[in-house]
Amino acid sequence: MYAISLGDDGAELRPLEPWHAEEFLANVDRGREFIGRFITLPDMVTDLESSRSFLRSYAEKAAADAGRIHGIWVDGKLLGGVLFRTMDLERGTAEAGCWLEPSAVGKGLVTRAARVIIDWVIEERDVHRVEWRVSAGNEASIAVARRLGMTKDGVLRESFPYRGKRHDVEIWSVLAPEWRAAVRARDAATVTG
Repeated sequence: MYAISLGDDGAELRPLEPWHAEEFLANVDRGREFIGRFITLPDMVTDLESSRSFLRSYAEKAAADAGRIHGIWVDGKLLGGVLFRTMDLERGTAEAGCWLEPSAVGKGLVTRAARVIIDWVIEERDVHRVEWRVSAGNEASIAVARRLGMTKDGVLRESFPYRGKRHDVEIWSVLAPEWRAAVRARDAATVTG
């Protein structure tokens, strides 16, 4: 299995596989309340079997080239992850997302990991548009979309019923030419900096 370094802090990005079910459940359990404020992951992963089933569904998506899930490990401990909830290669679109337990917040892990998978889906899978759908109240995830150079396309008002309340969902996106220009600019800044 491969691991991609996310920097000098011991952070790595690796595929999250069904055999990681126990570790994945422990990660969700450590952040269950925090993660569940805006996304349904903790409601879907409640025990070892549901954890295994969730990861199996992503293994099937990967086999069909319709989605991917990667974990973010720091010093060997799973702290969160990034994923492509959907990938439609025929239409050239993908929807990215993330989760993180509270102990890992504020370290840039999601932004660094998302850059890796977005670069991969644009350069290797020829996706033209990557979306980031986020609850309008999730300021941390909106900040990630901004750091990724995404543009806010609009708001789906009260479109997401979750835990007895209807939430607005913001749609952010980046197009392949925009992404490539931003990568070139970052590379040029690194060389001259």
